[in-house]
Amino acid sequence: MANTHNVTEFIFLGLSPNQKVQKLFFVLFLLLYLAVVLGNFLIVLTVMTSRSLGSPMYFFLSYLSFVEISYSSTIAPKLIKDLLAERKAISLWGCMTQLYFMHFFGGTEIFLLTVMAYDRYVAICRPLNYTTIMNRQVCAVLVGMAWAGGFVHSFAQILLIFHLPFCGPNVIDHYFCDLLPLLKLACSDTFLIGLLIVANGGTLSVISFVIILASYMVILLHLRTRSSEGRSKALSTCGSHITVVTLFFGPCIFIYLRPSTTLSIDKTVAVFYTVITPLLNPVIYSLRNAEVKKAMKKLWIRTMKLDKK
Repeated sequence: MANTHNVTEFIFLGLSPNQKVQKLFFVLFLLLYLAVVLGNFLIVLTVMTSRSLGSPMYFFLSYLSFVEISYSSTIAPKLIKDLLAERKAISLWGCMTQLYFMHFFGGTEIFLLTVMAYDRYVAICRPLNYTTIMNRQVCAVLVGMAWAGGFVHSFAQILLIFHLPFCGPNVIDHYFCDLLPLLKLACSDTFLIGLLIVANGGTLSVISFVIILASYMVILLHLRTRSSEGRSKALSTCGSHITVVTLFFGPCIFIYLRPSTTLSIDKTVAVFYTVITPLLNPVIYSLRNAEVKKAMKKLWIRTMKLDKK
């Protein structure tokens, strides 16, 4: 297998050839990445330390925030470092490692968002049985299945790409290792591999997105019988989730449902789902959710009291 790889490293063209723009991007992406880590870490810490956030919804939210940190960390630090480097290189093994973990955490996020939609369905459509259905053991199993799903998805992607021969050009018109730019560099026919990537990546995104949308259609139909107050409260928690789902799935479906071509806009779209969406998730969930805001305020007060002591 190793003999098929004459290329030992890849060179990224990055986001822009202009050095002044690169320096500007360095500051921008450094600030964005720090905001992603701090924002999502704050949600994890708030859920872990707050008794009022003990429901399954917040249990899943804490895992989603952890996945967001991990997902962004597979790409952003290398991107930030390369923005100040003259030569933006990555070894073959480094490239494969980045590709694997990006799809591992990305796949896990897809499954987690689907699990969160199921949680909202049970909470709103079967409220009397909610605590029985979504008990701690079930929640732990669902999170475990999300991690396992991410592993299987990523392992399949890496198997598809790793056996391809890379024997000629090694310049990637991107700022990280991803499937489509690598397919363009392979020294063999990649049509079948491209179809398999669609089946694994694009179809997974579409099916999960359809399942989530279907669950929300059922929820909306069920809410017609509720009072206006109950309806607005339910829609508030659902609104945060559906916003995050749209922001994440939209770019993923756009990128991974057409493996045979790469477009100039792909890098911009990739910035959105690798940096912007992980940043927006904690903002969306904390600003739209009164319980999270209240728990964060209590955490802040406790921290300030400890500092004074």
